[in-house]
Order: sequence, then structure tokens, then C-alpha cells
Amino acid sequence: MAQKYFADQFEDEEVLFVFRKHPIVMRRGLIFGMLAILVGSLVVFWQPTYTAFLLGVLGGMVLGAIVMMPSWITWYFSVFIVTDKRLIQITQKGFFHRSVIDMGLNQIQMVNYQISGLQETLLGFGTIMMQTFVGDLVIHEIAHPAKIQKKLLEILREQGVSASPYSEPRELEIEEQEHEEA
Repeated sequence: MAQKYFADQFEDEEVLFVFRKHPIVMRRGLIFGMLAILVGSLVVFWQPTYTAFLLGVLGGMVLGAIVMMPSWITWYFSVFIVTDKRLIQITQKGFFHRSVIDMGLNQIQMVNYQISGLQETLLGFGTIMMQTFVGDLVIHEIAHPAKIQKKLLEILREQGVSASPYSEPRELEIEEQEHEEA
């Protein structure tokens, strides 16, 4: 058997594509982390020496890293895995909460994306919307949603799953026309 990329991978399953949310999801932790560095550097107003400044900035950086750690963990350990059989969404929230959505590729009916607003356009992130037999799966703040959507559609087509409501009836229509001409 080939290498296992995640714990729940089946023996005969091949990982085709892995993607994450855009790093913008860490913005709150990054802002508070930067504020911690700024607060650490304010020590220089009480003791205006070079050593106090360096210790203050170093302390602020350590505090900033601690403050930013939950946001980074949420981003890094939240991953989307597409195999030749299924789509797995692993969402990590903080240190002790993880949710997993496991869906067969044959359940996906349609894959769309949306980029709305100046921030999403300039920073290159958006929303992927998947219509499935069991409901809609909406994934917000995905990096390069057009590329992700295209790759997902390619994988679905390679696996023999039609993610377009028009492909199968059109193919049947063409076959019927060819049959009538013969």
C-alpha cells in the first residue's frame, strides 16, 4: 500500500488534492499578536534604555506568538482532502474542537464559487459552494476559489462523476440523435 496521508484514509484510496482556507482567516490573531508586540515596546516610556526596549519587544513577541497560536492552529489543521472516492473537510476550532465532514464524490451535484467585494478580490479569496444530494456545503474564505473549483470539477470528471446538471442529458440527446440517423 502507498503512504497514508491522513488517519482515516482507506487502504485502496488515493489522495488527489489537498487545500486550505486563505491565511486571511488568521487576521484576528495577527492583529492581536501585533498589538502585543506594540504593548511590549511601550516599556521604553517607563525606562528609556536600549535593554528595556529589547526586552519589551522580545516579551511582546512571545506574548504575540501565544496570542496568535489558536488562530494559526485553526488555519493549519483545518484542511480539505479530495481522494478518488470522497471529499473530507476537517475543521479545527481552537485546541480541543475538531469536526469532520466526509462525503462521497458521487454525492456532489454542482460546484460553484463566488468572489464578492474589494477585499476578496484584492487578496484572492472567496467562497466555494457545493450542491449535494444531502444539502449545500458552503466553504468560506478559500484561497483562489476559481482554481479550486476548476480542479474539483476536473477530479469529478476524471472519476466519472458529473458535477454539471447539463452534461448527462446533453450526452443522451446526442446519442439519441446518432441512433435516429443510423
